[in-house]
Amino acid sequence: MSSKASYKYIVVAVIALAAIALAFLNDPIPQDLHYHCFADGRTLYGIPNFWNVASNLPFLVIGLSGVVFLMRERKHAGLDASSLMFFVGIVLTGLGSVWYHLHPDNHTLIWDRLPMTIAFMAFFSVILRECVHEDTGKKMLWPLLFLGVLSVYYWQMTESRGHGDLRFYFLVQFLPMLLIPLILLLFRKKGFPKRYFWLVLLAYVFAKVLELNDVEIFHATGISGHTIKHVMAAIAPLIFLAGLWKFLRKQERQNVAD
Repeated sequence: MSSKASYKYIVVAVIALAAIALAFLNDPIPQDLHYHCFADGRTLYGIPNFWNVASNLPFLVIGLSGVVFLMRERKHAGLDASSLMFFVGIVLTGLGSVWYHLHPDNHTLIWDRLPMTIAFMAFFSVILRECVHEDTGKKMLWPLLFLGVLSVYYWQMTESRGHGDLRFYFLVQFLPMLLIPLILLLFRKKGFPKRYFWLVLLAYVFAKVLELNDVEIFHATGISGHTIKHVMAAIAPLIFLAGLWKFLRKQERQNVAD
């Protein structure tokens, strides 16, 4: 490995370790119970929090579309386990979020967060595979998924003991979002078009902004920020699916030309 390549790994590792150290130097972060109080709690057709429940439909449709697409493509391109687990995570996120929003509390929140960690970690594995090294991304998939699941278990365990701690879960959610732009800028590996990764990140950031302004958006538009957040967050896997489709079609054309 050249010294130029080595410094890239060192930069990523130092920032990751610094973020981990900073997180655990702070006091434990309990779950704020006000988190469960969403701006739009209207009951329609007998369904509580109707719009926060119904707005999960895009997760199910797009996630299932991704799973079906990858299963069909496995005959030509091989099974892409990281991308497959990402779309599986998206489907489960839709289901878990429906369950949570029907009766939001700390007990149902675990089923909302658990599948999200699957999607986060699988997507990070895709980034490592496509931008850093193919074998690295593949080998890191299952350890990353394990860490994601463990972070939710740790939070739930600490909550049950009366001293909830979200630090581990926050790292799983936000550290990849910090490292991915850095990896995209530092590593120049050719392959999957990086613009799709940037667009996925942009959709995710926009979704978080909508979530943080739940009440204000509801008062201004009559539709809550959290409801729109679900739709915007579902656009992220749609962008990735569009990129996969275009990339695999391009590979097919190149194989025919060769």
